[in-house]
Amino acid sequence: MKNLISAVVFLLFVYSAKAQDVSPSMPDFKFYTAGGAGFTKQQVPGGKGSLIVFFDATCPHCQKVVSALSKKVKELSKVNVYLVSLDEFRTIDYFMEHYGKALTGLKNVTLLQDKDHIFIPLFKPSKYPSVYVYAANKKLKFYTSGEIEVNEIFNKF
Repeated sequence: MKNLISAVVFLLFVYSAKAQDVSPSMPDFKFYTAGGAGFTKQQVPGGKGSLIVFFDATCPHCQKVVSALSKKVKELSKVNVYLVSLDEFRTIDYFMEHYGKALTGLKNVTLLQDKDHIFIPLFKPSKYPSVYVYAANKKLKFYTSGEIEVNEIFNKF
């Protein structure tokens, strides 16, 4: 019994340590725009913070978060916003039409596809949606995943 308890405690420790293995700065990446152009970390403009949201179009929590973000367009105007998904662009477009319509077409909002499947190994999200807030110097200020209160995100800028 003692060995079982020790094993469970060890597994919980390993799991929690792995879940917090998020890089302290924005990793180098290459995602793709709807037109197929590559988009890298070097193209993220400096001078203001960045918000990266990793989502899945079928995820109810993702739908809720992007819907809530779309109601905060004025607050989002102060940051670069990147919505990244493994989904195909036709699915991303459908998702945005239904949950993020107010964000579509904004100069500071970029939709990106992770067709090379690098987001998970680079950014190490624990679940959908995963939200990363970066300072202007591309250092991580805040990370959260799963059920998210959107106002909590804005308190980190």
